[in-house]
Amino acid sequence: MILRRVLIANRGEIAVRIIRTCQRLGIETVLAASDADVDSVPARLADRTVRIGPAHPSQSYLSVGAVVGAALEVRADAIHPGYGFLSENARLARRCLEAGIVFIGPTVRQLEGVGDKLEARRLAIEAGLPVVPGGPIENVQQARALAGTIGWPVLIKAVGGGGGRGMKQVQVPAQLDETFELARAEAHAAFGDARLYLERFVGSGRHVEVQLLGDGREVIHLGDRDCSIQRRYQKLIEEAPAPHVPERLRDEMHAAAVAFGRHLAYRGLGTVEFLLDAACREFYFLEMNARIQVEHPVTEAITGIDLVEEQIAVAAGQQLRLRQAEVRFLGHAIECRINAEDPGHDFRPSPGRVTSAVFPAGSAIRVDTHIEAGANVPPYYDSLLAKIIASGRDRRTSLARMRTALAACELQGVTTNVALHSALLAQPDVIRGGVDTTFLAGFLTPSLPLASS
Repeated sequence: MILRRVLIANRGEIAVRIIRTCQRLGIETVLAASDADVDSVPARLADRTVRIGPAHPSQSYLSVGAVVGAALEVRADAIHPGYGFLSENARLARRCLEAGIVFIGPTVRQLEGVGDKLEARRLAIEAGLPVVPGGPIENVQQARALAGTIGWPVLIKAVGGGGGRGMKQVQVPAQLDETFELARAEAHAAFGDARLYLERFVGSGRHVEVQLLGDGREVIHLGDRDCSIQRRYQKLIEEAPAPHVPERLRDEMHAAAVAFGRHLAYRGLGTVEFLLDAACREFYFLEMNARIQVEHPVTEAITGIDLVEEQIAVAAGQQLRLRQAEVRFLGHAIECRINAEDPGHDFRPSPGRVTSAVFPAGSAIRVDTHIEAGANVPPYYDSLLAKIIASGRDRRTSLARMRTALAACELQGVTTNVALHSALLAQPDVIRGGVDTTFLAGFLTPSLPLASS
């Protein structure tokens, strides 16, 4: 199958990213844009833009009907959903199937399987992967009984959650009743699904994930990434490969991820996320993200593979164009997410107009962005402005290049986290590598110069 016209059902830097690969491949691009984005950088880069609704995402980017309707209107061969929004929505994939439109992503069945956290957990156990002790809970009494079995503290999670949303830590039994009810209410409000499950809280673990690529018949891995520097369970800095992981354990994680992908007969890009204990002795399956990830550029930097191009090839019905033995890992890469937010005030979003935008450049520096001077940062969407990626022959080189790149980054008009990134990359623990997911919370103090504007 040849894809000639692709509707991009997303916005921001990922829309720009997809447009550039499509144009290099000779594929016409149509951007599905809300009212807030019809005059954005992606809209000007795309071959054509089609309006899909008002600025609020529920009436545009999250509307299956609006997205599929736009694809039919422009006679698109395929829809690329990017990440976030409808990227892991099984209803969109099903509607595409019914309308004869290619969904650039996994199958409906796979999206349903890994999109439900309890089903994904069951499938992981079925595939032989280790999981964090825990299980589903329907009421406080069940939660208390299960917590007593697996041990305190615990983590309550929304079955329909993702991107760090729908998680609540419970340190002691006295906090359980209130936290359970709060978690259930938030899960229902955010995801329309009040189901919860409970896991033992692993307090000093690292977040390490493995990138998969499959064609429905074969699955390969494209290495791993460390994403442990997070705020509110959302990633800020990612790097590939994960530092200071024993090669035996790294090989075991790669093999486990591939086993899971093969068990699903997985098609497209996907990421299997693991929690690695601080001593680097054990790892546990967390979840699978059935889409391209925000942090995919660090994998591209060390493999030389265009992941969007491979996504498109698989969606068009091609077999994998790479065998595992042909994948080469060279050097190291680090990514910093530049957000319009105020780290000094609990990462409060900072919408507004960017009055000046200067980004770094260089042969080993990549910037993925949709921002320019005069760009509006709406309050309706994720606060991500840009991703700066620095690569080098080793981790020390990529860190040095990233520090230089951050020093050259100037964004005015909105508050950003550029200064926080610079402060983090000067920390001895970060320079050594291998910090856990609690590091950022311990690092933040009122006296730090965390925000840039």
